[in-house]
Amino acid sequence: MNEKIQNRYAFSIDLLKKAGGIALSYYLNRNQLTIECKKGDKQDQVSIADKTVEAKLREAIAEKFPADGFLGEESGYAGLDSEFCWIVDPIDGTSPFLNGLYAWCISIAVLYRDEIVIGMVFDPLHNELFHAKLGAGAYLNDLPIHTLDPAENVQDGLVGLGMSHRVPPKTILPFLEQLLSEGGMYVRNGSGALSLAQVAAGRLLAYYEPHMNCWDCAAGMLLVREAGGMANNILANNGLLKGNFVLAAANQSTYQQLDLMRTI
Repeated sequence: MNEKIQNRYAFSIDLLKKAGGIALSYYLNRNQLTIECKKGDKQDQVSIADKTVEAKLREAIAEKFPADGFLGEESGYAGLDSEFCWIVDPIDGTSPFLNGLYAWCISIAVLYRDEIVIGMVFDPLHNELFHAKLGAGAYLNDLPIHTLDPAENVQDGLVGLGMSHRVPPKTILPFLEQLLSEGGMYVRNGSGALSLAQVAAGRLLAYYEPHMNCWDCAAGMLLVREAGGMANNILANNGLLKGNFVLAAANQSTYQQLDLMRTI
């Protein structure tokens, strides 16, 4: 079985780099893109870049591993009961992408029998590929990465936050107030997947978002765990299709402190 996982792992690295080239080309010519709003929400945008990158990823995966399932943000899902299932976000951080900001990425995760075994986040602008395989550690390009150390509480680093209009503002306001009251500080860059990768790399202390879809966070959650951190189970309660809250932190103590803030 490890050979099957390794084959998908090696394939994913090459695939992400090719997809990153396509996405970067669109980014550099973004003024020519046609932009649509999902369900009338002007803060939830999609462009031909998202759709094309996902189509290329789905086509390549289907050709190489035709028996595998697929779940993508733009094109839906098929074969979720397959032994292996790919979870793809072609451009996480579409709003930063379309507005010429730097916080966007491509995210790929692979499930084996309902367990995340591969997680990759590629930032084409900075040529940074964060990648992890279950039980084998986490890496940034060729170098191993680890969560922030030492980290004893929220004052020891920056906490990444995410928010969407899928949940009401009151969902996150008590957490934000508690974080600031305890001497912590937050940042929001517009890409949850990239923020989770930065937790894994020790750049952020933690990341919290009240609700994320699985394609936004599956890869990043494995990255954090393989880098020595702690993260909740985003697949619980049918999280694969319904999404879940996301909390990932450098270690158990910071995770517990933030989880308490989340549930106050």
